[in-house]
Amino acid sequence: MTEETTPQPPKKEKPPALEDKPFTEFIEQDFTPALKEGLTKQGISDVQLSFTKDKMSIPGADSTEQFWQVVGTFNQGKRQFNLYFLDESIGGQKAFSWAVNGRPPSTLESFMIDEKKVTLDLMVLYTLQRLNGQKWLTRN
Repeated sequence: MTEETTPQPPKKEKPPALEDKPFTEFIEQDFTPALKEGLTKQGISDVQLSFTKDKMSIPGADSTEQFWQVVGTFNQGKRQFNLYFLDESIGGQKAFSWAVNGRPPSTLESFMIDEKKVTLDLMVLYTLQRLNGQKWLTRN
């Protein structure tokens, strides 16, 4: 006995994930706007975000090597945080630093070290959580 087979329509290909975009394109077009929106929802209205390749501003760090970093300032420039991308990739090593009142940051902290899959939402969430850990977003 022969069974009739109806041709299956071709499967629609999923559009590529945002995180699969080239690194700089993803940060500029997706991450910084999403982070700014997240900070605005937390009541931070004067946040300024920039994406630049520069040296780490940590005293004692190698002063010649440059890394991609998102630099955020708010509270009339009194608070600054840096999110460093050490491998020029959202899936690579990342670090975080913060400073107040124009002083240089004194500590470099690892950031998102346990995540196997890094997504836009996770990056924004972890950044907001880290800033909240400083009690910069809400009073605890």
